[in-house]
Amino acid sequence: MVHATHTGTRWAQLFSGTPRGARLARLLAVRRLELWGAPPTSEASGTVALVVAELAANAVTHGCLPGRGFRLSLELPDTRSLFVAVDDPRGERAPAPRGRGGEGSGNGLLLVGTLTVAWGWRPRPPSGKTVWAVCRLE
Repeated sequence: MVHATHTGTRWAQLFSGTPRGARLARLLAVRRLELWGAPPTSEASGTVALVVAELAANAVTHGCLPGRGFRLSLELPDTRSLFVAVDDPRGERAPAPRGRGGEGSGNGLLLVGTLTVAWGWRPRPPSGKTVWAVCRLE
């Protein structure tokens, strides 16, 4: 459980549309959660790390355009949940879990669906989309 001193806490940052940007997004999300009261060794932190890693990797792999990155936003509406959102510039590419069960890509959003209370996506006008997830922190 996060022991925040207040609710409504938000954080956001832009990242390069590269694997290095996705890795940095994951690391900074874990650090932000630690500042909000969840140790990096907690189950909540591990879950958030996996969810951010998948959403950021998808943004880099499927959602970024040359010279444009992605934005990671975290919001702590209360001490029991975390809202994670990743914005990317490719609005015409809707995310969908493939569930092939085989090697390679396509299973990450199934993992996100298993680890979170809810996930989805929405258009982000004038171009782009936001893929979001709600993680339980207790």
